[in-house]
Amino acid sequence: MKRYKQSVKLLLLISVSGAALLGWLVFLSVSQANQAWIWLVGIITIMSLSVAGVRLWQLSRRVDRSIMELIARLKQHSQNNYAQPLLVSGDTNLASLERAIEQMRKALLKPASDTDYLMTVLDGLNDAVLVSDAQNVITRVNAAAEFLTGFSAEQLIGKLLGEVIVTEEQAKLSIASLAASGMKEMDVQGVDGQIVPIALTATLLNSSEAEVSGAIIVMRDISDRKRAERRIRYLARFDALTKLPNRTQFQHLLKKAFARAQRTNRMIALLYLDLDHFKQINDTFGNEAGDLALEILSERLINVVSKETIIGRMAGDEFAVCIEGLDLQGDVRAQTAAIAKNMLTEFSKPFHVQQHELFLTVSIGIAFAPQGVDGVTELIRHADAAMHYAKQKLGNTFGFYTAEMNAAMAERLMLKTKLRRAVEQDELVMLYQPKVDLRTHKVIGAEALLRWRLPGYGDIAPSQFIPLAEETSLIIGIGDWVINRVCEDYKRWSAQVADPGKVSINLSLKQLYRASFVTRCRNTFKRHGVSPQCFELEITETTLMQNPARTVKLLDKLFAMGVSLSIDDFGTGYSSLSALQQFPISTLKIDQSFVRNIKNEQDDATIVRTIIEMGNAMGLKVLAEGVETTVQMEYLKSHHCHYAQGHLFGKAMSAEAFIAMVSAQQSGQQQITDMPV
Repeated sequence: MKRYKQSVKLLLLISVSGAALLGWLVFLSVSQANQAWIWLVGIITIMSLSVAGVRLWQLSRRVDRSIMELIARLKQHSQNNYAQPLLVSGDTNLASLERAIEQMRKALLKPASDTDYLMTVLDGLNDAVLVSDAQNVITRVNAAAEFLTGFSAEQLIGKLLGEVIVTEEQAKLSIASLAASGMKEMDVQGVDGQIVPIALTATLLNSSEAEVSGAIIVMRDISDRKRAERRIRYLARFDALTKLPNRTQFQHLLKKAFARAQRTNRMIALLYLDLDHFKQINDTFGNEAGDLALEILSERLINVVSKETIIGRMAGDEFAVCIEGLDLQGDVRAQTAAIAKNMLTEFSKPFHVQQHELFLTVSIGIAFAPQGVDGVTELIRHADAAMHYAKQKLGNTFGFYTAEMNAAMAERLMLKTKLRRAVEQDELVMLYQPKVDLRTHKVIGAEALLRWRLPGYGDIAPSQFIPLAEETSLIIGIGDWVINRVCEDYKRWSAQVADPGKVSINLSLKQLYRASFVTRCRNTFKRHGVSPQCFELEITETTLMQNPARTVKLLDKLFAMGVSLSIDDFGTGYSSLSALQQFPISTLKIDQSFVRNIKNEQDDATIVRTIIEMGNAMGLKVLAEGVETTVQMEYLKSHHCHYAQGHLFGKAMSAEAFIAMVSAQQSGQQQITDMPV
């Protein structure tokens, strides 16, 4: 451009110089030639040169403007602004150059659009992307990086990586170290100072051009994952419901307390707690009510002991408490007993759950360490054994561990293990105890009584194995076996005598609440060809009152089928008369604990008499259990008790012995008074 301007100036200078020279020649020739002709030629020459100079000057101005416009447009293009087209001026001298530059603009426009598309893609990523140069300075970011940090793109660009990425070795942070470490967990500091955990990867940009050297850094927000990890670590050590240490964490803390006691020559006490009949809460009011009760219990447990005491939830309704620092010089049993009594008092207060007032009790087992104990596993086993001992005493009490309890626990575990195979190995036996009409002294039926005939141990009473069956849910399978066996026996009896009487079968709460129980009973009676009217289902008073609304519906279905229903152990459950009237009950069975001392205990005699009178007033039959003497029998008869059963009339016997008794009675060969007492 500069050379072009110099050429134009040179042409103008030549024109002016030529005109001046011509004028000088004309002046010299005036005196020697025809002046008129010379003047005419001179004037024409001067005018021609002047016109040519003006035309040349105009051309130079036009070319100059076109070149200046071209330069301005090229400056825009040099700033990556290729959107505006390069307009051709029409100057034939510059048209080729302008067309060539326009073609170059169009060629450059495609890479620019590709760059915009790339940024659109990066902005669409959920992961934050930073681009840095070789000096760790951020040169470009996507939208996710702005969202992650809270900074705008303008604020991020120009910052050092170390101002955004937080690491323990902040001074050594570089793109080379980031790229070499692979994926790494770090933190990002946002605009408000908040620290956000991230997973970071970096890739170096290797280029011969210094301006494109640096790194691409991709960051992913892992806050949700970190929260989940913390939650998992918490749940691995603490119970989600009660917020107490779980069994694993409690054992870990107990080991530390055990070691401290050994070092300081002091003693620790482990209290193992189990709620009495807690399953009845879940079965009656639902699991949500049970959970609320456990939360209340854990709060009371925390309040009744010191802050330093270790408390844990060992299982569903089992808790453990470790008391440290017991002085060996003092009475450690008395100290621990006082704590256990405080717990029982606190737990005896009503639990208000879902607009219900519940009363719960606990059984507490207590064991001491480290003297005579190898470790925490043995300590827990001792406390657990003491707890089961307290539970066998009807609960709501505490007991201290003794060596004899180990044998009892071992036997209990053995029974629980062998009970699982009892049905398969045909070890269960059904016996029948006669029921007698006190007015006629005739057998009117029997109660089916289950026994477990374990090889090497003899007959095991239901009081020993039925609770184990309830705990392990084996009671469902055992209950099905009982109903089937009774139906089989009754079918054989019916072939031998006209009327074997009515057989009563004990029913557990788990059996009754089984969804298909009513249908299974109906199908069982039908399969064996026996009438439901030949059977009576016995339900304890406590079971009956667990969930009256649900129970009455099931009992109505059984009653409609033809099955009779009776309340077993009546008088021990404290149910109200109005509550009893809603159930389709036909018989009340007086618990043998009242009958046993009917002659010597005035209170028991009053209870028995009241139950008989109440049953008669309600139109129910009354049966007394555990009748062993003629004195008891005569008292019951004098107060109009209908039926009785007990050793006075015959012990539990096999199916064959029972039908033989009934057959002999019906043939007139044997009377009830002939039975041995």
